[in-house]
Amino acid sequence: MSLRRSIRLAPQATATTQIQAASTNSPARRKRKASSKDTESANKKAKQSPKNTSEPSPFKKPQGPVTPAKAKRAKPTKAPVTPTPSLINVLRGTPPAYSTGDIDDATPPPTNRLADPHITNATLVTPGGTQSNGYPLDLTGGDTEADTDASPTKQSNGTITTGTLLSQAQAHLITTDARFAPLIAKHHCAIFSPSGLAEKIDPFRSLTSGICGQQVSGAAAKAIKNKFVALFNEGNEGVHVWPTPKQVSETSIERLRSAGLSQRKAEYIQGLAGKFVSGELSTEMLLRASDEEVMEKLIAVRGLGKWSVEMFACFGLKRMDILSTGDLGVQKGMAAWFGKDVAKLKAKGGGKWKYMSEQDMLEKSAPYAPYRSLFMWYMWRAADTDIAFVEA
Repeated sequence: MSLRRSIRLAPQATATTQIQAASTNSPARRKRKASSKDTESANKKAKQSPKNTSEPSPFKKPQGPVTPAKAKRAKPTKAPVTPTPSLINVLRGTPPAYSTGDIDDATPPPTNRLADPHITNATLVTPGGTQSNGYPLDLTGGDTEADTDASPTKQSNGTITTGTLLSQAQAHLITTDARFAPLIAKHHCAIFSPSGLAEKIDPFRSLTSGICGQQVSGAAAKAIKNKFVALFNEGNEGVHVWPTPKQVSETSIERLRSAGLSQRKAEYIQGLAGKFVSGELSTEMLLRASDEEVMEKLIAVRGLGKWSVEMFACFGLKRMDILSTGDLGVQKGMAAWFGKDVAKLKAKGGGKWKYMSEQDMLEKSAPYAPYRSLFMWYMWRAADTDIAFVEA
């Protein structure tokens, strides 16, 4: 009896066990399917949401959405400012910049001397006060003999004097381009007038003052110059006398620097003085040498760049055929004069802003020789003048 009951119950127990096993395995299978979907969704959530802060992570937790900063627009590069106005008076050596009031001989030079576009037309003075001219004769009276072989301009174009030089140069510009007539009528060029050509220039003083004024304001340059002169006038009351090249060349760099000069400027001025002492630079050479030789000799001096030498040759020595192709004002004036749109700057040649190439400037200015100094002066005026005014 019990055996039969055991036999009847055995299939039931087996079925129950299978049912339990099936019930146990069925959720497991559902869990596996669910875990597969959950894994995919979890991965997506993991990508969208930050990880648990408790877990180490090489990535920083974002602080929320960040609006990217707007890119700053680059400011348009401005063309360099030409220092023409601030140094012209320094190189001219006239009041109110650095006057030659300490020159011993204050007699005004004659206003009607022979002149030539290719020589120095200014009256130069030596450190001792002696005045020298390229053509020292006064044609208004007295000795009128002149060395006719010395002036190629005199032989070919007739006699040119300091009294007629400006008017002849202006006539040449107008003949070459009639548009100069209204520009000349509006702007009088006193620099090359008879009174301007009568200005006395001490070359050593003018060049030294130019070095003192490099890269500083006019007020700072004047203060440095006054201290420099005071170094050589200790104990002197009244008017201080400008030192001679020999005095400066024998002065130590340390003492020169006490006037407020930088190390390099002190070296430049001492080197310049040495050139005058040795005779490599002299009044006679500056009076009579060709434009090319004057440029070569002066540019060889440390501290004197091409622009400074061009300005000294033009406004100090009063040479009439100087053209500064590197001067921004001249470039701008010529570009406007010859019909270019000066509002559109173009970078050419070593990153420098140029309105015209050097070759173009030389070619277009060639017809105005031998009076390109005056042409250059009017190009500065044209840079600030409405060209429509002269074309009307």
